[in-house]
Amino acid sequence: MQSSSLFAVGTRAAALAVALFALSQPAAASPAAEQFVQTNVEHGLTILNNSALSRDQRQSQFRAFLTTLTDLRRIALYTLGPARRTSTQAEQNEFVDAFRDYAFAVYGAEFAKYSGQSLKVTGSLERAPGDELVRTILVDPHAPRGQEPIEVDFRVYNTGGKYAVVDIVVAGLDLAITEQDDFSSFLAQHNNNVKALSLNLRQRAAHVRETGQI
Repeated sequence: MQSSSLFAVGTRAAALAVALFALSQPAAASPAAEQFVQTNVEHGLTILNNSALSRDQRQSQFRAFLTTLTDLRRIALYTLGPARRTSTQAEQNEFVDAFRDYAFAVYGAEFAKYSGQSLKVTGSLERAPGDELVRTILVDPHAPRGQEPIEVDFRVYNTGGKYAVVDIVVAGLDLAITEQDDFSSFLAQHNNNVKALSLNLRQRAAHVRETGQI
């Protein structure tokens, strides 16, 4: 399968790129953004590791969680890259819906691989007004002695006090940029056909849901 996940936490993180987070000097810590990330990500882990839920219940609750945590439309349009300028509004809307379906499938499959981990916020900074970075580590109680915890950074936009995650960097490697590169490669091979990309994402999502594999 050619895709990388939007929200992979684990060994697949090493395939992703870091360029989006060229960090400036921190302006200030952001306790509110830190609390947003801490509370919501732990909630997502709890949902996916709740054995009392049926598969359908788990998927439904996790979709609701992702909708609360992330600005999937903003992320989707970013990953569409230059094709956004030449596509119609209808094509963009169709792509956003397909991307959302794909993200739900991938996020769920990746997080379902983990149990017992906890997220610990280690700091934050304001990159620009309303643009904040929350640094965390994923602590695994089952990790071998001496193994370092996985570093996970969340880029958070603050719009009028409402927070949303717009990108994630896992172990120093950026997720949104990798998706953009992947999609740009597909479009280059398919005459810049955004509808074909949307169909491909839905096929990828169906494959993930069926097999649990990315």
